[in-house]
Amino acid sequence: MLTYSNQRGTKGNEARLFLLTLAWASFLLAATAVAQIYLPPPPPPPSDYGKVILDTYVKSSPGAVVFDHWLHRSKFTCRLCHVDAGFAMEAKATGITAESNRQGFHCGACHDGKKLFYGKPLFAACPRTPPDRQCDRCHSLGKVGARKYEYSSFTEHFPKDLYGINWEAAEARGIVKPVDFVPGIMLRKAQIQSREDFTIEAGLEWVHPVLFSHEKHSVWNGCELCHPDIFPTARRSTVQYTMFSNIEGRHCGACHTKVAFPLNNCQKCHPSGPRWAAQ
Repeated sequence: MLTYSNQRGTKGNEARLFLLTLAWASFLLAATAVAQIYLPPPPPPPSDYGKVILDTYVKSSPGAVVFDHWLHRSKFTCRLCHVDAGFAMEAKATGITAESNRQGFHCGACHDGKKLFYGKPLFAACPRTPPDRQCDRCHSLGKVGARKYEYSSFTEHFPKDLYGINWEAAEARGIVKPVDFVPGIMLRKAQIQSREDFTIEAGLEWVHPVLFSHEKHSVWNGCELCHPDIFPTARRSTVQYTMFSNIEGRHCGACHTKVAFPLNNCQKCHPSGPRWAAQ
């Protein structure tokens, strides 16, 4: 039979064990909540990834514009549009208007009805003629059959990975040959000399290192798309960036949460890690 003092000691141990269990449960719940907050959100379907809706329009216009990055990315480099043509990297920060297009800026830098692409002139953006079906090629939101190209048929023979088109493989196989020079909106310059690739060691032992390729990025971005606005040109390790900042759309996340393969595709950056992707 337990004595009074033994009973009191047993109850005290049970109370301490309960408090310890409660503390651990609270910690795990908090950690899970933080992880949920900072896990990359599931990307949209590949056909919608990188889709931009331009919905600032007047009532007399044909309606909202749908811009698909996958279509233009198959034809042009990112640098050409976001550096030479002046498109901002943030939504609604460019100030595109029908008039600016007609004057040869923004979309009109290429879509002027004169510039040739694969031997054919690109249709003019925002002509002064009354709205017709040609306008619906861009002003296509909610209009079934208005678009000339659809994702499934256009990308049918493109190599795919976990989250849609494998652009690196498509470029390596010559399926896409992104144009990086358009006469009239830039000056011809010598091809840049790519910097060396390097490894980024993670701050946690269980996180596999990142292999960063300057060569692969420079094909699409050049230098000026990333430097100095996204990554200041400073000595290595001077700029501190984390998965948290990436998920928030900064640093790598400036592209890899919007257009380039999503952060969920872990092994694309951590090639020595296990083959899995966060859902």
